[in-house]
Amino acid sequence: MSTTTAPAVQPAPTPGAVGVILRQTLIDLLDLALQVKQAHWNVTGPRFLPLHQQLDALATTTREHADTIAERAAAIGAPPDGRATTIAATSRLPQLDAGVLPDDIAIDKIDDLLTTTATGIRQAIEATADDPITQDLLITAGHAIEHQAWLLRSQR
Repeated sequence: MSTTTAPAVQPAPTPGAVGVILRQTLIDLLDLALQVKQAHWNVTGPRFLPLHQQLDALATTTREHADTIAERAAAIGAPPDGRATTIAATSRLPQLDAGVLPDDIAIDKIDDLLTTTATGIRQAIEATADDPITQDLLITAGHAIEHQAWLLRSQR
């Protein structure tokens, strides 16, 4: 009879730098989701319907990735903080203006938000090379954000 031994599971990294990276990524993703919903509610113009629908899907996707990032932070001992005050104080994203948002401006503004978010995620990917599990989650989120940016830009 042969026996197999399962590989040893490596312990999760200490929360230090990886925790800081995950927390900032979470903040940016939550802010992105909120601002995308703001645009979704206020977009107007001839591209209203497809843009309205795309923004809703983008908000959903972004919230799902934010949840995954928050759970990873919690798993490594870095309690996530998604409170509105934290988002307002520490988000790296530019802010949308309040009110009606013409579709052409909405595309440009959301593209800026997606580009800023994707840039932050790419930096996070590079900084987490020693934690492949975290890096994999960031790569997946980054791919989704960059894919959505491409879909959005195609409406110009």
